[in-house]
Amino acid sequence: MSSTTIDEFRRQIMLRTPLRIRGGGSKDFYGGAPGGRLESNLLDTRAHSGIVSYDPSELVVTVKAGTTLQELELVLAARRQFLPFEPPRFGDDLADATIGGAVAAGLSGPRRASAGALRDFVLGLRMMDGAGRELKFGGEVMKNVAGYDVSRLMAGSMGCLGVILDVSLKVLPVPMHEATIRLEVDQQRALEMLNRWGGEPLPISASCWVDGVMSIRLSGAEPAVRAAKLSLGGSPVDETDAQLFWTSLRDGKHTFFCANTAGATLWRLSTPSVTPPVISTDRTLVEWGGAQRWFHSDAEFDEVHALAKSISATATAFRTTAGRENVFAPLAPGVLKLHQALKHVFDPHGIFGHGRLNPEL
Repeated sequence: MSSTTIDEFRRQIMLRTPLRIRGGGSKDFYGGAPGGRLESNLLDTRAHSGIVSYDPSELVVTVKAGTTLQELELVLAARRQFLPFEPPRFGDDLADATIGGAVAAGLSGPRRASAGALRDFVLGLRMMDGAGRELKFGGEVMKNVAGYDVSRLMAGSMGCLGVILDVSLKVLPVPMHEATIRLEVDQQRALEMLNRWGGEPLPISASCWVDGVMSIRLSGAEPAVRAAKLSLGGSPVDETDAQLFWTSLRDGKHTFFCANTAGATLWRLSTPSVTPPVISTDRTLVEWGGAQRWFHSDAEFDEVHALAKSISATATAFRTTAGRENVFAPLAPGVLKLHQALKHVFDPHGIFGHGRLNPEL
């Protein structure tokens, strides 16, 4: 344990001035505009880095929050294991993203619909709260996460509750075989096919529809992948091209995300997979079997949130050049009250994450 670094974190916290918790800064664009812009108010986690423990036989790794995803994934790859939720790395330099930032943002990549979300793989966590106390929740095996799992509250908390110090994560073996196929279909037909396949025993590990083309990644034992390819049809994709495609999707580097849309906001819509197309097809990308849809829009934030609510969906202004307020869906009064109570318990002096998650937190 880097006690000097931990002591410095505590010293900054005990000053009780608003702090901006930051690792590599690869997700600075995400969420509300961060408070504490002055460099003196920056709590930099990168000095607290390294693998605490790794047990490949138990599929568990414990890592310090300032460790880069790149470093962690290289260690796991050496034992043919990986982070199955494929956390996005973003940034101009993909080596900047840290595990603490990944957990705080709570984002998952293309494999999320088949493997689960980031929070599903958080076994335990050590953090420092707004009173400078070190708190530990969960453990390093699955049986220790039963009941009210406080450690998973930190997944997606955007640094509003405290400083993540260490995280224990469940990892999985790399699939024995993978293949990608593509089919030319319109969005409505793609959604129908994805929902039908979702009820069948197919080894689909990722899906994406964009620009009239649906890409399907198959993962598992070679016989199962081969049989699925024959069943689904479509055109096979070269292994290298497929890897580049899914990586670009994971890291927000696909041309759809980088398109020049004259200042329009990039929205992420979380919706029931059976929801019909709601946005014009030339500005939409569909993932997760139809449950996640991306689109560019210059509509007002309130208008998009209202549209999402009308179809039982949730919208997030993922990237925007407009004011970064209300980027997340408004919270119902009861839910907001719960969030505020949690915020008061973990951050009684209100020094963490000003405006990052909700203007009222």
